[in-house]
Amino acid sequence: MPRVVLVTGCSTGGIGYALCEEFALQGCKVYATSRNTTKIADFSDGNVEKLALDVNSDESIAEVLKYILEKDGKIDVVVNNAGVTSPGPLVEIPIEQVKDVFDTNTIAILRVCKAVVPIMAKNESGTIVNIGSIVGEISTPWSGVYCASKAAVNTLSEVLSMELQPLNISVLHVAPGAVKSNIANNGASRFSLAPGTLYADFLSDIHRRISSSQGPNSIPSQVFAQKVVANALRKSPPRYMTLGGNATLFKVLKWLPRGFVLYLMWKGYSKRA
Repeated sequence: MPRVVLVTGCSTGGIGYALCEEFALQGCKVYATSRNTTKIADFSDGNVEKLALDVNSDESIAEVLKYILEKDGKIDVVVNNAGVTSPGPLVEIPIEQVKDVFDTNTIAILRVCKAVVPIMAKNESGTIVNIGSIVGEISTPWSGVYCASKAAVNTLSEVLSMELQPLNISVLHVAPGAVKSNIANNGASRFSLAPGTLYADFLSDIHRRISSSQGPNSIPSQVFAQKVVANALRKSPPRYMTLGGNATLFKVLKWLPRGFVLYLMWKGYSKRA
């Protein structure tokens, strides 16, 4: 019987969409979800079904899980990939945007896990994949809310990996570096400097930070998906993996004095450094 996979945040052009394609290629039955299914292009593989899912709604999550269970009777893998960003100077980002980022990037993972863990525990088997970020481990300027939300995801993954072990549920935390996706375009569409901003002189630096993940060293989303899916489908998935542009650099930076690393980050994204 094929493994049943649920992936959140599957808009066309993103890593969620690529993950769905790769899971299907590996013979899984895949449910690709997004708040708006019109943003998910059709898949060539018939084993992928599109569903509307709002990860910030307990009712929406419950409806989708009920539908999957009625059709397949189980859920083997859940990928918590849905995410948003809100670039700009941290003290000038509207609090409502801050809440939105944490709701979608962090709290939604708990919503999904609270709903799916009892299902996996009943079957004494399951894997939860949480998509974090390398900037959840080393912060960068002009992306503070996103960095903080992904740092929280890292902590959630670590705690879940311990607490779900007795239930025979694995947790894989993925910390992507630069991967080709829609994140830069989405970030740019959500960014504007506040009226009377104190940071007008840094506008070009902020735009450079927004587009940094889509530079020449970013890896294709298909390559990213192949490696993540291969680990997620292992009998004993690893607890942590990182890949993508700058991932190796950030692994090295984690061993250096924190103050020096923050100096380098500021120097890299500030013409006033």
